[in-house]
Amino acid sequence: MDTRPSDEKAMGAEETDLKKGVATDRTEIDPALDKRITRQLDNHILPWIFILCSSHSSTGPISATGNAKLDGLVTELHLTGDKYNIALTVFYILYVLIDIPANWALKHVGGGHWLAMIAIAWGIVGTCMGAVKSYGGLIACRLLLGACEGGMFGGIILYLTMFYKRHQLMFRLGIFYCAAPLSGAFGGLLATALAQIKFHGYNGWPWIFFVEGAITIVVASVAFFFLPHTPAKCAFLTPEEQWHAAHRLRIDLYGAANAETVEEEHFTWLAVRHAFFNVNTIAMSINFFIILVPIYSFSLFLPSIISGLGYKAVHAQLLTVPPNFLAFLTVLGSSWISNKIKMRGPMILVGASLAAIGYIMQLASHHPGIKYGGTFFVAAGAFPCSPLVLAWLSNNLAPHYIKATGLGLQVAIGNCGAFVATFTYLAQDAPNYDQFGSHWDDSDHYRGEHGIHTVGECGEGEWEEGL
Repeated sequence: MDTRPSDEKAMGAEETDLKKGVATDRTEIDPALDKRITRQLDNHILPWIFILCSSHSSTGPISATGNAKLDGLVTELHLTGDKYNIALTVFYILYVLIDIPANWALKHVGGGHWLAMIAIAWGIVGTCMGAVKSYGGLIACRLLLGACEGGMFGGIILYLTMFYKRHQLMFRLGIFYCAAPLSGAFGGLLATALAQIKFHGYNGWPWIFFVEGAITIVVASVAFFFLPHTPAKCAFLTPEEQWHAAHRLRIDLYGAANAETVEEEHFTWLAVRHAFFNVNTIAMSINFFIILVPIYSFSLFLPSIISGLGYKAVHAQLLTVPPNFLAFLTVLGSSWISNKIKMRGPMILVGASLAAIGYIMQLASHHPGIKYGGTFFVAAGAFPCSPLVLAWLSNNLAPHYIKATGLGLQVAIGNCGAFVATFTYLAQDAPNYDQFGSHWDDSDHYRGEHGIHTVGECGEGEWEEGL
């Protein structure tokens, strides 16, 4: 006789229902229809996601702030000592706290509207950053920017999983993520031009925020009306295509979801518990943290690193373009290869090794050309690792609210790496930054060892079947 309390019985029954799933219709849809649906989704979703991510990277915590530093931000706001690093750090306080609840809210608000509203909010705050006149004002804007941007990165990943099957996701994540280094590349070119503007008492760096923030607001406002919420609400699909777009996702989950469509799924704390204590969530969150430390330190301080090699502000900004563009190409290439071989671990291992070589070049040489060459290795190696580890986790979590919680936790823990990265390159360590350079070389060496460990755990092809 079961003597457990009624609430424990209910929990046990709910857990059993969650795990067993209902009988899944394994009938595959017509390949031509499946291909047509995927092409339609690509044409109507990926361009907007790419543009939103580009504006996120250019007006957010990464590109614009680093470029503004070279153009007088530090001098004009009297950011002595570690004030600049602190201003970078405070952004992530609210950012990491909002990631998980933001993913919970995405389905209720509607994915298309939610992502666009977040982008509009950070565009407004990003624009206001150009008007700050004091260190306190900069801190306030950075905090607000973190609150507005929290949920965007993880939200886009969750949003894409609501439309694409698991074996289709990796390359789409690559397309989304490659916008970050591309915006870093062209952000340097744009910042070089904007820094020459002097108008109404705003000279140079404020115009980087004014113009890039305004562009974000306009683009996001348009995206609000075009991004769909779910496959069943895609106006560009016929009713038959809408049904098959949703049904193919259910087939792809192998019975892991009880609901026929994502609209029918409901939030439960049980799903949250499953996500938090899932070994995949824990392992991939730690991996993401290790990966983001060198990515953030590289992105935030690349203009400063190049400036420290003896190049002036304009030249330093222009020299950030080639390594970022190489990162754009390697993200696309590694995502495509990973999609073909259906493996993540080996690609992460290769990327970590390349990044380690770049940091060794930075540390071991005093020749500006070799140090600059090292930035290409870091860019080509570090950036591809991020979408790889994100896809790895998203492929192995289901149904929706387990995935929403797990991805939110992964992004939150990973972005805690920013608290370390923002204090990697301190002003007193310029121009060589040897104190922390050796530390991050060790970090990448550890990343390489961790990549080997995760490959051994994963095994060939396991990512596609595991849930």
